[in-house]
Amino acid sequence: MPRMNTLAGMLFGGTAIFALLDWFAVGKSRLRLEYVAKPATMVALIGVALTLQPADPTQRAWFVAALVFCLAGDVFLMLEGRFVPGLASFLIGHLAYIAGFWLGPAAGTGPGTMLVAVLPVAALATLVGPRVVQGARATDRRLVGPVLNYIVVISAMAASAILTRQPIAIAGAALFFASDGMIGFRNFVVHKPWMDLAIITTYHVGQALLVLSLI
Repeated sequence: MPRMNTLAGMLFGGTAIFALLDWFAVGKSRLRLEYVAKPATMVALIGVALTLQPADPTQRAWFVAALVFCLAGDVFLMLEGRFVPGLASFLIGHLAYIAGFWLGPAAGTGPGTMLVAVLPVAALATLVGPRVVQGARATDRRLVGPVLNYIVVISAMAASAILTRQPIAIAGAALFFASDGMIGFRNFVVHKPWMDLAIITTYHVGQALLVLSLI
């Protein structure tokens, strides 16, 4: 029976501790602590995914791959001038999540289900995407292609999560979508003081829920 075993539970506790440290670091602008706590959170979460007993081992493998690429994206985005490599790493991570959702045990692909999954995500992407793309164009025209591709892929990831009909997976994908949407607004539209903390909390909680959806 799929479950969270003792080792996975301990690693999940470590994930929570590192995440709280990272939230504190972001809130207080403690860069040194952030550079340690942010990747440590994802390393611990990868450990959770590797040690829990999943409902589907194939889905777990794709999710672990997604987490590894997200970890790489975290590291790139902490380095100055590495926005595009970070974006590319997260894009590959979302593709791995998509594969995990479609190959998982609860995917639903009927026409009605597809419509329910695609419409709300498309509406949100249409609402947010053009402003972010316009801001990216104003910042650097070379960013338009990568940003537009990223919006398409993360939208597909969110829609794929809805297809699973698993509330935990849907909530995790929605929080991840919200986090990246705020990053787009912060970087290319407007930067509000509350955004940095909101971005990292929704990101970590979203990732944790996606891992928990494995069981």
